[in-house]
Amino acid sequence: MKGESAAICSAFFYFYVMKGTIKNIDEYILLFPAEVQEKLLELRKAIHSQTSDLEEYIGYQMPAFRYKGKPMIYFAGYKKHIGLYPGAEGISHFEADFKERKYIFSKGAVQFPITEALPLELIHKIIRFRITEIEQKKS
Repeated sequence: MKGESAAICSAFFYFYVMKGTIKNIDEYILLFPAEVQEKLLELRKAIHSQTSDLEEYIGYQMPAFRYKGKPMIYFAGYKKHIGLYPGAEGISHFEADFKERKYIFSKGAVQFPITEALPLELIHKIIRFRITEIEQKKS
């Protein structure tokens, strides 16, 4: 039964995410098993906790947030990790933190393992960094 549930979940995930039919973050989160949903909800709450001036949307088939009309951050759920996408500057600024914690990261993303607690303090710092970055780029 467990394997069957995973297959059904994968089929729904493909249909909704890959076909671009997800309308909001709630729909996106419901596509995942309960343990992944908990992490995604916790991450969403952590992002919102840093400012009330956020707009949620789906961008690139992922949950996304705008701050003052500008794209700020994206996240995505995967089988073994949660991906956070704060942009190239948001990654490079925290590269030492990612290395210290042994997180896998690339030019624009960092992976938080499903098996570990989310690094909420670090996530808050990343969000505050992105807010400051957007405010400084205002023209």
